Amino acid sequence: MSVRVTDVVKGSPADKAHIKKGDILEKINGNVISDVLDYMYYSAESTVRLTLRRDDSFLLIKIRKSEYDDLGMEFRSFLMDEKQSCCNKCVFCFIDQMPPNMRDTLYFKDDDARLSFLQGNYVTLTNLKQKDIDRIIKMRLNINVSVHTTNPELRCKMMNNRFAGEKLSYLWQLAEGGIMLNCQIVLCPGLNDNEELERTLNDLSELMPNISSIAVVPVGLTKFREGLYPLTLFDKEGAAKNVEIIEKYQQKFLEKYGTRLVFPSDELYILSGKPIPDNEYYEDYSQYENGVGMLRSLEDEFSDAFDELCREGKKYPQRRVTMATGALAYDFIKEMGERVNNADTGVRCDTYKIINYFFGETITVTGLLTAQDIIAQLKDKELGDVLILSSAMIKKDSDLFLDDMTISDVEKALDIKIVLTDNDGRMLLESILGISAG
Repeated sequence: MSVRVTDVVKGSPADKAHIKKGDILEKINGNVISDVLDYMYYSAESTVRLTLRRDDSFLLIKIRKSEYDDLGMEFRSFLMDEKQSCCNKCVFCFIDQMPPNMRDTLYFKDDDARLSFLQGNYVTLTNLKQKDIDRIIKMRLNINVSVHTTNPELRCKMMNNRFAGEKLSYLWQLAEGGIMLNCQIVLCPGLNDNEELERTLNDLSELMPNISSIAVVPVGLTKFREGLYPLTLFDKEGAAKNVEIIEKYQQKFLEKYGTRLVFPSDELYILSGKPIPDNEYYEDYSQYENGVGMLRSLEDEFSDAFDELCREGKKYPQRRVTMATGALAYDFIKEMGERVNNADTGVRCDTYKIINYFFGETITVTGLLTAQDIIAQLKDKELGDVLILSSAMIKKDSDLFLDDMTISDVEKALDIKIVLTDNDGRMLLESILGISAG
């Protein structure tokens, strides 16, 4: 495969070597370049020899640079190739539960191992062939894997893919090749929970020390499931039983490997009625982006900032703020607002729980709230000076909610200024108090 150069960064090694927009990159150090991983891997050396094609002529260019410095060539897409879509039809897939008429990108099922390495995406391995596994091992690419179960027959059933079971052998190859794996399990009542969860944890522990961590996340079900596999949600008893299984294995792993290794998501803890553990429990927060330890981290950061910014007698300009959050985090967020109110800082904070009618009331995470639900449930409320929302509701690098309404749309509908905060306790407190970050 060859890749066309769409631009050259001014002052870069490629620019200094007179590489031009429109040139076609064929090889680096004699290796054919098929995508961004080849490009990054083979161009990492301090001396690279490029084979390019310009019109009908081939160019051989030698470049010396600092090791790992980018050459400065840009291409049509980040991957230099098309994203690989998922070939499974998992019984729990959230995308299959989406309503119609949303933006096209929300319906794309990504299962691209390159994005696992580059952006932290999880992959099922079902798209991969042996040559892909060999390349991952050669390039030492640590990846994130959606395992769900190590029972081959059950994995085929859950993914609706007859090859899903046999692809589990890739896990063992990757571990034997020294690749570090982060794993996730989407837990579905009556399918891969209870005894099947125990089997999966036992099997994955055989890959130590090449498993970094395992996240266990309960299945999420929207109201748009007509014609799909008949799944149910965890009740309190079922969630508690599986948390207890995980905690049992954590103790075994802690004694054997020095790490708890497997962690329930915050949602699974809340469903079980068990308290969110303390900071030490989450070790290095390796599954933070999977919703593991987010609430603990937020609360601890908030408490540390509160001790500094809301000490006795500390006053701020009087104002009233409103926080709106999903049902899952509501109790935690409300308690933080009450702490501010009780500190007598001059700031009044109200917290509202937003029910997700768009996807269905069983969807409780804040990041899946829509602008229309926020507007409908806050339009008759006294909101004060600002409305604080989580940035998780907004599409990255944009101002769009999931329903394609903008931040400005919500501000106009509610006649209030919106302030976005990340999942950062100090940032949240500073937003409530109306002070600048830092």
